[in-house]
Amino acid sequence: MNFQDVNKGIGALLGAGIWAMVTGMVSSIIFAPEMPAKPGFAVAVGGETKPAAAAAEPAAAPIEERMKAADAGRGQKGFSKCSSCHTPEKGGAAKVGPNLYGVVAGPKAHVDGFKYSGGMADRGKAGETWTYGDLDKFLADPKGFVKGTAMGFAGIKDPADRADMIAYLRSLSDSPAPLP
Repeated sequence: MNFQDVNKGIGALLGAGIWAMVTGMVSSIIFAPEMPAKPGFAVAVGGETKPAAAAAEPAAAPIEERMKAADAGRGQKGFSKCSSCHTPEKGGAAKVGPNLYGVVAGPKAHVDGFKYSGGMADRGKAGETWTYGDLDKFLADPKGFVKGTAMGFAGIKDPADRADMIAYLRSLSDSPAPLP
């Protein structure tokens, strides 16, 4: 290898570097990024803050109003996403989740021998029952309603779908609870 070949190699490297630098400068002028007024990201701490999109959602009608138009048939169809973990029939076995027969107006943590999460077990020991309002809140956000619940379901976001589901759960009883 002679001196001219070395010079050609170094010249090629320097030329490529200069070309990359000039291309970078020109592209930064053409495609200037829009800088935010305040640098950084908002971080929700402790799960207490709701995203801006959730805050903008209109408030749902009270569950008492939604139950007037609720349809147990639609709720039964929606129950298909629950049936992988829960059984609806009287005396049905517990799966990953407890049997849901008689759950409306029934005691929380009602299935004997089922291992409930600590938060749910405490509510059962306190003698709480499943009201229409509690079921609505739980079905909307299980982990938000019962801290530490083992239920991995994200919730039913549509208020009308929740009312339909509660109407179906209400029908799973020998004597359904009176409507609110």
